[in-house]
Amino acid sequence: MAQSRRDFLKGTAWMGVAAMAAGSFAQGGVAAATGAPMHGFTVPPMKTIRIGFIGIGGRGLPAVQRISQIPGCEVSAICDINPARLELARNWLKEQGKPPAKEYGKTEDDWKRMCDTQDFDVVYSATPRPLHCPINVYAMDHGKHVMQEVPGVFNLDECWQTVEAAERNRRHCMMLENCAYGEYEMLAFNLVKKGMLGEIIQSEVGYSHDQRSLQYNPHDGVFWRIERHKTHHGNYYPTHGLVPAGKCMDINRGDRFDYLVSMETKSASFELFGKENFPESDWRHSAKMVRGDVNVSLIRTVGGRTIQLTHNVCTPRPYSRGDLLMGTRGIFRAYPEYRVTFETKVGDGTAHDYFPAEKAEQIREEYKHPFWKVAGEIAKKVGGHGGMDFIMDLRWAYCLQNGLPLDTDVYDLATYSSIVELSEKSVNSRSAAIDFPDYTRGGWKTAKPFTVDEIDIGKFRFDQIAKSKDAQSV
Repeated sequence: MAQSRRDFLKGTAWMGVAAMAAGSFAQGGVAAATGAPMHGFTVPPMKTIRIGFIGIGGRGLPAVQRISQIPGCEVSAICDINPARLELARNWLKEQGKPPAKEYGKTEDDWKRMCDTQDFDVVYSATPRPLHCPINVYAMDHGKHVMQEVPGVFNLDECWQTVEAAERNRRHCMMLENCAYGEYEMLAFNLVKKGMLGEIIQSEVGYSHDQRSLQYNPHDGVFWRIERHKTHHGNYYPTHGLVPAGKCMDINRGDRFDYLVSMETKSASFELFGKENFPESDWRHSAKMVRGDVNVSLIRTVGGRTIQLTHNVCTPRPYSRGDLLMGTRGIFRAYPEYRVTFETKVGDGTAHDYFPAEKAEQIREEYKHPFWKVAGEIAKKVGGHGGMDFIMDLRWAYCLQNGLPLDTDVYDLATYSSIVELSEKSVNSRSAAIDFPDYTRGGWKTAKPFTVDEIDIGKFRFDQIAKSKDAQSV
């Protein structure tokens, strides 16, 4: 049976207080949405996509630089409270011979004044996380589509608010998970859709990234990352490895997340780093962390699949997203190195060892995703985490320009973002199983599965740009 926001909040005992709080945020209290389902939602083709950027920092400025190079995309407005950041974007556009963008940022909520205008169609949001939900809802309520950095939002009430705003206003709200567009992640997706790995039944993914120095010495002097460790349990950055795996499992399109259990190690590495690197007079020397070094969550889907999801930014270790998929015919992994094997015939024993490097490379070339086949050269030239950022932007721009559904819809944004709060609830309940809300209200049962789509790169006129100096690396 379809589950409404009200049903979920009422049926979950530990959410009683949250349900009361939600009533103070949503007009009319906690209630089911009044809009129409967003699966497969499209808008008429947009010949020119006018974009307003909110947040021109470490993620926002490269986005301005990348997207301004996509034919048919226009940087119409930029907003940041730091004048120096606006200047960087302004100078880039001028150097590239692009029209100047209208600038906002006189006050902390000047982004609202920007959204009030009719000067652009899409908000690209790369702001601090507390602003994600307010920007999502306000922008859609004012007629804008939204492209939101990860995680989309930070708690269950914000998930519902964002879903309901999208349904109410009939506007796209896409979570910008760039790793879903990585070359190896899309290779895995193509292998899955071609049936080479059989049915995917289990995945091991996550985000492991030594951030001790970054969190104790933030570039901008704002300690928002480490504050989460001082006050909360759980996985607060779940999407990099999980969204690509979820696409391979058709999450929200034939299957959905059912429940999770989550647990953590003790806190040790962060506190040791602080003690060893700062004097006793500095608060960082003796700062105590609530969150453990490593959070591990196990997710089970309604269809019987499982996912092991790890988050670790505390210990000294190489970067990894895990990227392991196990199917009924074979296995794929991309970290710490790309390896693959699958059976030619079920039970023939050929998958007892990974394929030799030469054969694995042949498979990589043969099953390279169409996006990377047609746009990989220009993507690597423009850049953005090896080109995946540009592939991501190219894809959503292509969809809007051709009236196609976006790859990641608002239900995906809410589902993956839910893990932030659900994992904390599980840790606080001695790893009790916690149910996922069904934001689709049963729509996942009939929604069309993901497919391997082609991109007609000729529509973007990149055939000439890729061969010229016009594509600027960022």
